[in-house]
Amino acid sequence: MLDYAALEALAAVLREGGFERAARRLHVTPSAVSQRVKQLEERLGQVLVQRGSPCTGTEAGQRLCLHLEQVALLEQQLRRSHPGLVALAPIPTLRLAVNADSLSTWFMDAMAAFTAGGPELLELRVDDQEHTGEHLRQGDVIAAVTASAASIAGCNSWPLGSMRYVAAASPDFVARYFADGVTAAALACAPMMAYDRKDRLQEQWLQAQGLASRAHGPQHFLPSNQGYVRACEVGMGWGMHPLALIRPQLLEGSLVELLPGTALDMPLYWAHPRSAQVTLERLTRCVMAAARQWLAPAPTM
Repeated sequence: MLDYAALEALAAVLREGGFERAARRLHVTPSAVSQRVKQLEERLGQVLVQRGSPCTGTEAGQRLCLHLEQVALLEQQLRRSHPGLVALAPIPTLRLAVNADSLSTWFMDAMAAFTAGGPELLELRVDDQEHTGEHLRQGDVIAAVTASAASIAGCNSWPLGSMRYVAAASPDFVARYFADGVTAAALACAPMMAYDRKDRLQEQWLQAQGLASRAHGPQHFLPSNQGYVRACEVGMGWGMHPLALIRPQLLEGSLVELLPGTALDMPLYWAHPRSAQVTLERLTRCVMAAARQWLAPAPTM
């Protein structure tokens, strides 16, 4: 049987990024945390923590932390049905991976509904929708919103619907760079906004419109949803925006679509380990309900 005190020490080290911070969180000495983790590694015969600044978990270490989260969820369910049995059970913290656009729109409703229905806590990893699945594969999170329809080993996934994006810029920017139309030549000169260097939405839209070219236009990188929208409003560049996020700006005219009627739909999926099917049932219901309210229906095959 696993030593759950040692597992809690391991989880604290990986969550806090070091032994001293983990010790402060657990109210014990750093040597006590180190000893617990060392004994767990010796018992299992493998390294669980990559020592460094910060400390990170090996694949085995991350898997054990996910196991601990699932145990905490089961204890939380038992606390609801039989409060006297596990009165001192710790409140679980669920690690989730989600893309920034979902977090700024529909996923907030899912989190609000979930946290309103119980004491569980959430810790989010924010990454590009094409990369959130990797956090799940590595065992860094217990569930993820991802753009990948490909199955992840040991996981179940459900289609959530599609997030609709439109290419938009300020009216002055359009008048300056696209007075003669949105052409490949004009796009080669017009500054383009990207969230970060993983952001491929602009390239995907250009390819869909037959406007992609080898001559890449100048780019700004701005990893903030609100800052990204504001940068386009003040004329720094054009970019791809979630329609749900910029609908007010389109209505008031501070942003305009470059080519109306050319929205790009990005399918999204919810995925988590099969072993967590029961423990994450309530969270999954909240995620699916919020997605139905916000996202375009998933395309039928």
